[in-house]
Amino acid sequence: MRVVAGTAGGRRLVAPKGSSIRPTSDRVREAMFSSLVSMGAIDGASVLDLYCGSGALGIEALSRGAARAVFVDETAAAVAATRANLSATGLAARADVVRADAVHFCRDHRGDRFDLAFADPPYQLDEWDALLETLPAGLAVLESDREPRLPGGWRLLRTKRYGGTVVTLTELTEPED
Repeated sequence: MRVVAGTAGGRRLVAPKGSSIRPTSDRVREAMFSSLVSMGAIDGASVLDLYCGSGALGIEALSRGAARAVFVDETAAAVAATRANLSATGLAARADVVRADAVHFCRDHRGDRFDLAFADPPYQLDEWDALLETLPAGLAVLESDREPRLPGGWRLLRTKRYGGTVVTLTELTEPED
């Protein structure tokens, strides 16, 4: 796995050991970011990378011009891998890494605003409603093995299947209370 493009393009990333971590493939990341860059969603953006695993999605965003990123994962191995990858790519100064459950993090940070969020949870996640109802971002890229059901307030922009991976791009349509 490597950073696809930008200032850290070509740099290798480490992934945590174990079968519970499923890094997004270079091919899927390249397609995902091609769409996001064409929308103008990356340059200068504040990014939230939930269930970050290796941090590859947030690191790709930073490498391509995002201003800052917050990485969230509840496993120590993922947090360690993300910190190592940020250090290796020279992007650590523009990043924060938090060890926390993603849904709890979103609930606790409702006042924070991010331009873009990535959520690549374990495929068996059943908490999409809880996550999206509190997600502090206007645009979200969701990765799963199926298209998640979107709660009210979120509008589907596009869905694309890459083998067993489904990438859903959605945006918040209702203002927060």
